[in-house]
Amino acid sequence: MKLRFEGQVEQLLPGIKLLASDLGIELHEDGALVRVGSSPAENELEIGLENGQGYMRYGKKHQFFRGLGLFVQHSRLHDSFNLREKQQFELVGPMFDLSRNAVLTVDGFKLMLNKLALMGMNSVMLYMEDTYEVSSEPYFGYMRGRYSHAELREIDDYADLFGIEAFPSIQTLAHLEEFLKWQTVWHYRDTKGALLVGEERTNKLVENMIEAASSPFRSRKIHVGMDEAEELGRGKYLDKNGYGNRFDIMAAHLDTVLSVTRRLGLKPMIWSDMFLKLAVGNAGTESNYYDQNTTIPEEMARRIPKDVDMVYWDYVHTEPEHYERVIANHRPLGCNVVFAGAVWIFNTFGVNYGLSLGATDVALQACKKEGIREVYATMWGDDGNESNPFAALLGLQLYAEHAYTEGSPASDRLAERVKLCTGIEANAFLQFKYLDETPGSEPNNSKQSNPSKFLLYQDVLLGQFDKQIEGLEMNAHYKWLESQIRAHRNPSAELDYLFDVPEKLSAVLKRKSECGLSLKRAYDMKDMDALRHIATIELPAIADAVRQLRGAHRTQWLRMFKPFGWEVLDIRYGGVVNRLETASFRLLDYVEGRIDRIEELEQERLLFNATNRFNNKGAGWCSYYYRMASPNVFFHVINPF
Repeated sequence: MKLRFEGQVEQLLPGIKLLASDLGIELHEDGALVRVGSSPAENELEIGLENGQGYMRYGKKHQFFRGLGLFVQHSRLHDSFNLREKQQFELVGPMFDLSRNAVLTVDGFKLMLNKLALMGMNSVMLYMEDTYEVSSEPYFGYMRGRYSHAELREIDDYADLFGIEAFPSIQTLAHLEEFLKWQTVWHYRDTKGALLVGEERTNKLVENMIEAASSPFRSRKIHVGMDEAEELGRGKYLDKNGYGNRFDIMAAHLDTVLSVTRRLGLKPMIWSDMFLKLAVGNAGTESNYYDQNTTIPEEMARRIPKDVDMVYWDYVHTEPEHYERVIANHRPLGCNVVFAGAVWIFNTFGVNYGLSLGATDVALQACKKEGIREVYATMWGDDGNESNPFAALLGLQLYAEHAYTEGSPASDRLAERVKLCTGIEANAFLQFKYLDETPGSEPNNSKQSNPSKFLLYQDVLLGQFDKQIEGLEMNAHYKWLESQIRAHRNPSAELDYLFDVPEKLSAVLKRKSECGLSLKRAYDMKDMDALRHIATIELPAIADAVRQLRGAHRTQWLRMFKPFGWEVLDIRYGGVVNRLETASFRLLDYVEGRIDRIEELEQERLLFNATNRFNNKGAGWCSYYYRMASPNVFFHVINPF
């Protein structure tokens, strides 16, 4: 499609050229004319085609690029059309977790920004616990793929081409385990992950962090974190100062942080969970944060500064009344309320689209009703980041469509838009959910089962998860999924490589999921022929499939992420293969009479934990690789202060 633009398009041309190949367009003097102008209202977008001539009217720069995608999409289907959209949120965009092994390369980030531009996103948050340079702290982000100032500036420059505001999200209190693990900086720590607040050198560290994180960006926004700081005041702080009320400690530290942001002219936000937890008298559990009966004491409300935005995060609920009530709980704080939902790539190889899409739809409708003007989609990479944010693009598309729709966007509209913006069919993205939405899971995997991860990493001789998947026909499920993924692939699509890993993971799990069950059954029956077959045929075949999976995953990782962090997954894959080889070795020792029993197979199989199908908690959940791989001690940490 050849197009030529008329109007004030000079500042738009660099972005148009970057998106041209994605859209299949060419800028040409003989192309169809598209007149570009301003919309009467800055939150409105209008595009159309009449008598062979197009027009686009927009209020803000990012809306033009959404409009460009819409124009191309509808021009391919209609000779004439007129579309009007009104932006429902002032700011909408993703939050990328760049702190849990997977740090997007600058080129990977640019590719993602292309997709976000076509969606009409206008904000992007970079979550960096220690993955940015602090010149005074050489161990800050050491060997973790930290971004240089120049790299962050390059990302910011690229985002600005599309009118997307990039800004940092850091931690200034807790979630700093990866920095505080280094012995040379133990003077900064209260506990394993929390800073020792109230100390002059800690205050200087925080000042340096805020300056380093914010300086590469045009935006004056900064997220200073401060969530899940349950350890606050319970380690070295307690030894030095005695018991202190945690609200008082946190409020004093917030004052210190805000003194820096005010001096630098920054607009800060923090996660709100600690204040709501402390309001109900216990900062120890998530359930307290979500308590719909929370009442903010007047004294607390007075103590909290009003020039900091409170970010309410909620990733799981599907009842509108819940969101409305918890938003109401925030109001007495007197601060602007921002909402952060999620596209669930946490602790899995896939994407929990069943939960993500349902919760997002309900949450964003509630945000519109309650007048929330700023929303974000988090994509956490807990415990290794086996998945990736590109797999979550369908979920991000739902955020974008909500941002330009008064109610809830229709599913066919969502499907059309994600195909235009990403080149991938919606139904192809949905195959990711079946890695964990398996037999035994609750509808839409609402209880966050993650068998794609624990069935890969569990040991076939130890069979920790065998009891809870017994009878669920997991092998058959993954065999079906392998064929489904293959059928939905499009080799000509730029992002088709995203499906290499789930396809090859399914090829592993169609063999490995129930292998431990077969092994234990054959052992209990003293079926030596079956045991020999498992040892010489089945386990080597699984190991070979794991090697193929690892190769595909490595290629994918290095295509989008920095190499730092891949070593973690390399080690995990190596552990799976080595344990399969050891299992074959021990089985052959047994069937050939060199040992008289296999102690691991003598053990009764028990349920892994209380999260299982027998109490309607899904097919199972485990948060940590080392617990999936073994019930024994991987490491013992002593934290001297």
